[in-house]
Amino acid sequence: MVPFVYDIPTRVYFGENQLTHLGQELSRFGKSVLFVYGGGSIRKTGLYDTVMSAIRESGLHAAELSGVEPNPKVDSVRRGVELCRENDVDVILAVGGGSVLDCGKYISAAVFHDGDPWDLIEKNMPTPKTLPVVTIVTMAATGSEMDTVAVISNMEKKLKIGFNRPQLRPAVSFLDPTLTYSVSRYQTACGCADIFSHAVETYFNDKGMYMVDRFFEGIMRTVVKYASVAMEKPDDYEARANIMWAASWAINGLGRIMQPYAWSCHGLEHQLSAFYDITHGLGLAILTPRWMEHILSEDTAPRLRDLGVSVFDVDPGLPLMDGAKAAIEATKKWLFETLGLASTLTEIGIGDEHIPEMAHSAVTLGLKRAFIPLTDQDAEDIFRASL
Repeated sequence: MVPFVYDIPTRVYFGENQLTHLGQELSRFGKSVLFVYGGGSIRKTGLYDTVMSAIRESGLHAAELSGVEPNPKVDSVRRGVELCRENDVDVILAVGGGSVLDCGKYISAAVFHDGDPWDLIEKNMPTPKTLPVVTIVTMAATGSEMDTVAVISNMEKKLKIGFNRPQLRPAVSFLDPTLTYSVSRYQTACGCADIFSHAVETYFNDKGMYMVDRFFEGIMRTVVKYASVAMEKPDDYEARANIMWAASWAINGLGRIMQPYAWSCHGLEHQLSAFYDITHGLGLAILTPRWMEHILSEDTAPRLRDLGVSVFDVDPGLPLMDGAKAAIEATKKWLFETLGLASTLTEIGIGDEHIPEMAHSAVTLGLKRAFIPLTDQDAEDIFRASL
């Protein structure tokens, strides 16, 4: 066990009607707000009006950055930086799913950089100063409301990269499960696949702690239990609340304190999103069991078997390798049958035309440092097994 520092300064308001505290929280940081959101969904649900009322009643000024895309683009960040400077913004309010939150978090750092916002990622620059970020979550998936990462895409360069800095962790986050009732069946499934993947990436770590391993088994089991409930009954508060809290804890740093490795499936999926702009959780669902199959060995079988037994109730009496294979099959069944997600890249219109390029980029960006280090050929094999 190695020494570590664990610090989560995010103040979380969890539960129904917690937005009554929004105005007072925003006011702690100043008078000017950049309100960041995506498409029209928050207007349809009435959340936009609720937020604007809280801003006005608190005597705050709001500039608006709307239209933030899935797999948020650096162009949106550039527009946000301009708005921050034009309006002398004191605090960023990001309302939406993980893409909106990531965009707001990245803007909070980029506003203090004199050059292009992409420089922060490309040149791996420090971020000694950031604007405070307040978030309101409308889709449980990425856990961006409590983590230190902003994932941004540059479509011109065919890159999607996570920018990780302690200063990016939100100051305040509002998690009201009722705000996720309107999330579609498909997006709920993709969000749950994303949460599951965060837990899997952390779980496969040979320098872990027993307590942390059991904790992440619990997160995976929770998502497996409640995903289908939320998909069948979107307004089931218990299901939505459990999924939302699991999303936050799957990636807020609890497990990463013992994990020196780069994440494998995320590194591969970021290439799919960079080249094809697909839904992140869907890409992870297709890749994850193929990655499991690729790394299966006598060394990794015990961890795979443990996952199967603890999360999917695989028979603990099976021989080691049989138990590991059963875990992979159970993972596939949950992702592709229970969640109903596409099981191959071919089904979503992706062929083999960019596989060598995607593989090389993924490895260059970190997969040599993964739990099981991957070469270009390894990455190509996983992509091809997913076709």
